[in-house]
Order: sequence, then structure tokens, then C-alpha cells
Amino acid sequence: MSKINFKPGNMLYPLPAVMVSCGDINKESNIITVAWTGTICTNPPMLYISVRPERHSYKMIKESGEFVINLTTEKLAKATDYCGVRSGREVDKWKECNLTPLAADTVKCPMISESPVNIECKVKEIKELGSHHMFIADVTAVHVDDSYMDENNSFKLNDSGLLIYSHGQYLGLGKELGSFGYSVSRKKKKKKR
Repeated sequence: MSKINFKPGNMLYPLPAVMVSCGDINKESNIITVAWTGTICTNPPMLYISVRPERHSYKMIKESGEFVINLTTEKLAKATDYCGVRSGREVDKWKECNLTPLAADTVKCPMISESPVNIECKVKEIKELGSHHMFIADVTAVHVDDSYMDENNSFKLNDSGLLIYSHGQYLGLGKELGSFGYSVSRKKKKKKR
């Protein structure tokens, strides 16, 4: 196998495609699609989003110090794309995508009702890195759609049809290949025999 040397860039895929809601539910709010996001820390729970300063949502997030990450699904693919390519300066994304704003518990910005998971965040630090600025945030609340809870009160997130972004395309997750620790548990089972 041979390799082709590409110029340095972001080739870390797949990524979560999330819709970030910001602003104030009682005033102006907006939705921006972000793929530059991830977990930073478990305890305390922290994550980040990276946003270009020229984006309409950037100022809202910077001024309020709050946002909500809304996980997306295959059913939300069109809305996810639309909220990433249209500006909130020109259109009402809530209306155009038939999305329902829902009051959050710890932040003023709305959550997206149709999302299976809503993660309320308060900005702790802004790192100005270049083309994007990173908003490092504390997670202040998490809401999950109760329709994905099973009879044992376990949350079945993977049943929601999560959406990912990979090299310019939106994709579903596909079939399960294993679960956390399966590579070790198989070895343990073989040793018992």
C-alpha cells in the first residue's frame, strides 16, 4: 500500500454533526451547525465548540456566555445541513426547519425539542486560535428524550439514528461492531473455558 502526502489540514473524521442553539428564547435566538466539537473532561463535565468569528451565532455566544449543543439524527439531516449553510442574519432557521424551541433549565438560549439530547453549556474560556475560536464550556444540564428510555430505565441513544459528518458528507452510524470493553471480555471468556 502506498500513501499520498496531503497538505496539513483537518482530516480527523468522522465527527458529530450538532446543532448549537444560542441567544435568548424570549428575544433573538439562532441555530448554527458545528462539527468542530467534542468532550474535554468528565469531571467536571466540559466540552467545546469552535466557531468562526464572522458567523452570526459567534457574537451571541460570546456576549451571553451560553449555548446548547443539540445532538442530531438522520431525521434531522436536512435541518442540520440548512442551519450550517444559511445565516441567521437572513432567515429564521427555527421557522424554516420546523424546529421547536424549548426552554432550558440553566441557560437562556432555547433547546431544540426534536433533538434526542440537549446539552446546556456555560462558556468558561474562549481561545482565539486562528480561523476558529474555541468556546470551552462547563456542562450545566443534560436533557434526553424519554422515548429512548427502555424498561430498565437505560437510555438507548444509539436507537435515535445519530448523524455524523465525514469529509463533506452526513452519514448514519451503521451497525454495531462491539461495545465498550468487548475486546477484553472475549479474551476473559475464552480463558474460562
